[in-house]
Amino acid sequence: MSSTIYHIPVKTIDGKETTLEQYQGKVLLIVNVASKCGLTPQYEGLETLYQAKKSQGFEILGFPANNFLAQEPGTDEEIQQFCSSTYHVDFPLFAKISVVGEDKHPLYQALTSAQPERIGEGPWREDLIEYGLDPNPAPEILWNFEKFLINKKGEVVARFAPDLTADDPRIVEAIEAELAQ
Repeated sequence: MSSTIYHIPVKTIDGKETTLEQYQGKVLLIVNVASKCGLTPQYEGLETLYQAKKSQGFEILGFPANNFLAQEPGTDEEIQQFCSSTYHVDFPLFAKISVVGEDKHPLYQALTSAQPERIGEGPWREDLIEYGLDPNPAPEILWNFEKFLINKKGEVVARFAPDLTADDPRIVEAIEAELAQ
């Protein structure tokens, strides 16, 4: 992949225009997050992973999205407050974006086209169908807490299903392999 994600405009959760350029040379895990989802407790594991690996050049970047059953209804300020007070999230959060559909953010267009298939899809898709929902087909984001691993050059090297938690060996081993590069 010749282009990287570093130059795509994004906003920090407190509204500052920026890009991901400051993360060049680091291993990134980009996650679309939500505060009112059955997977929301994953914030805890993500924060634990972040604290364990950030000194090695690892960053988790959280992008709140309200695309799935309106599970992220809050303002950026409310999201930040919730993440801080409930899960003590210290990893960077960005302004709420759309990760699917007509208004999909350019970052997520780049991520999903670079890595259309996800690793470790468990029962989540079937659970959504049983719940009466029509899950998005690949390469679209399936649900909240889908994870993209980015290497030190800004290339998408892996994509993990929403129901894989941050301590899943497939995620941890992939991160450690990229950190060792």
